[in-house]
Amino acid sequence: MLDVQNAARDTADNLNPNWGDDAPRGGKTVMNRILKENATVPLFFAQTLVQSMRDVGYNHTTSALCEHVDNAVEAGATEVRVYFREKGKGPNKTIDVAVYDNGRGMNPAVLKVAMAFGGSMYYGNREGIARFGMGMKTAALSISPILEAYSWQEPEAIYTMTLDVEAVGKDRANLVQLPDPTLLTELSDEVADLFYKPLTYPTNRSEQELLVADGESVADKLGASGTIIYMPDCDRLHYAKVKTLVDHAVKEMARVYRRDIARGLRLCVNNRLVDPFDPTYSMANARHVRFLDISAKHSRLILSKPVQIPLSEGSVQTAPITIKIYKLPIEEWSALPRKTQKNDLRVFDGITVTILRNDREVFAGSMPNITTRHSVTSWYRIQIDFPGMLDEAFGVATNKQGVRLKGYVIDAIKDAIGDDITTLNDEIKRFQAQQATARASAKPSASEAKAGEADPFQQNAMPGAPSPEEEEQLDANLRGLALTLKRDDETDEQAFERVKNSRYIIDFRHDDYWPFYDVKHRFGRVILTINTAHPFFAELYQPVSKMVLPQGGTDHQEAGVPPETQEGPIVALDLLRLSLARTQSRLASTGEEAKKLLDGMRREWSETYRVQMTA
Repeated sequence: MLDVQNAARDTADNLNPNWGDDAPRGGKTVMNRILKENATVPLFFAQTLVQSMRDVGYNHTTSALCEHVDNAVEAGATEVRVYFREKGKGPNKTIDVAVYDNGRGMNPAVLKVAMAFGGSMYYGNREGIARFGMGMKTAALSISPILEAYSWQEPEAIYTMTLDVEAVGKDRANLVQLPDPTLLTELSDEVADLFYKPLTYPTNRSEQELLVADGESVADKLGASGTIIYMPDCDRLHYAKVKTLVDHAVKEMARVYRRDIARGLRLCVNNRLVDPFDPTYSMANARHVRFLDISAKHSRLILSKPVQIPLSEGSVQTAPITIKIYKLPIEEWSALPRKTQKNDLRVFDGITVTILRNDREVFAGSMPNITTRHSVTSWYRIQIDFPGMLDEAFGVATNKQGVRLKGYVIDAIKDAIGDDITTLNDEIKRFQAQQATARASAKPSASEAKAGEADPFQQNAMPGAPSPEEEEQLDANLRGLALTLKRDDETDEQAFERVKNSRYIIDFRHDDYWPFYDVKHRFGRVILTINTAHPFFAELYQPVSKMVLPQGGTDHQEAGVPPETQEGPIVALDLLRLSLARTQSRLASTGEEAKKLLDGMRREWSETYRVQMTA
């Protein structure tokens, strides 16, 4: 008897779903009906499905809105406008978002299909942008509980439909059906205001190019066909302020749709035209060009290679991708002010690799497994174009947010360009090393001078005071030494005077097989040579040296930091190494055994340091 009671209780518990307090009531009613009345079970529970679609998970508001821009481009639009409208003040403030396009529009039947999840006129078509019939709905609901769609194919014949999460959640029908579109002859004032009233941002009204000017008709300016996606009272925006939302959308969309904009698409965000931003710096009409008044305005294409990629691992069917490598004009741009490099050109945004699917960017960022983790990657770009046939190989999700390349795709790319990337990395490293080691000709550096000034106060004097015979030959010896240590733009005589007046000399050499430093004691001079090919230089010395920025372009100088404070870190680092060089030179002079021991220590220390920094 007890077993029967327990079984009955278990059955009753199973028939009472343990839903949360915020679960859609209509959905719970339908669930109870199905469990208790053995009613027909729908393939999709509309009430919970629509609620769940709010959590698809877009990276940010802009990536969600790109779904609507994608649809506009697919519909042949020549003009797309994105709106962020702020209403109210303080705790009552709300933000509406809308996307307008002048594409071909949708007739009532197509509009109804488009409002259904999975409804698409392009399902499975890999030649365009859209594929699954999900983006318009999931993108809109991810930021607002209400989606209002307006579409027309002739003036003053606007069809509209609304998808309201709360209304669907209250519906108690097993099968929730979409109503027929409603015909309007004009837009509501709430929506129409977007097109002829200035928005709160940009605050300078002259920056806003309204779609409808004073005295013009909204219906006339909307065009013969088009679509509006309106999302009122958004409750899940990535940023709280309209200014931040607008600026982020401009920044991202300028890059994602750069090719469409270059081909003539007018893309506006809050009534401000978006210029294309090209992370490869190869487009003639890209945004970065206007910030440069030098001749080197574009990157240089150093490689363009087609590569056949299997549709799946081991497949005999392949599709072509195109890999291009661009080198930025580092020689000319390195001399630009840091603000221009960082803020205007955005060289250091971390976009080493840009991947485009059917001309639409789906990824922009770093891929150290293809390039490297070194800072040199800021000075070149890899652009990969692939067709929709390779969506699975590139791991493109339904919302087109990023890629997850399969291992065999990464291997194919590395095989195709690995040697070229290595060569390019080394070339840029050498240039950066030359720039970092460039010093004023004909005079010692601050570090060299300071080390020399401190010599009289050292506890242990350096050995090897020159004999009278050596004194006579000193000038000749120093002239020979000066030739080996001559700096760029330095005459033979200037090099001789500098070496003659210096007791400590820092030199640089680039050699992949050398320890990170070398010490010689010649003619009373301690000569410290730094290897610019060793990770020590790139990861420590060079970053510290950049703290002392050139005259006219330094954040420190602009902030009024005195020169001696600016030089402090690099001088301290130089003196650390010069003190080591002095100590090693003095101890090595005590005998051949000490010299061998110190040399072995130097080489092993260098290799241990290299492994620790690169492993």
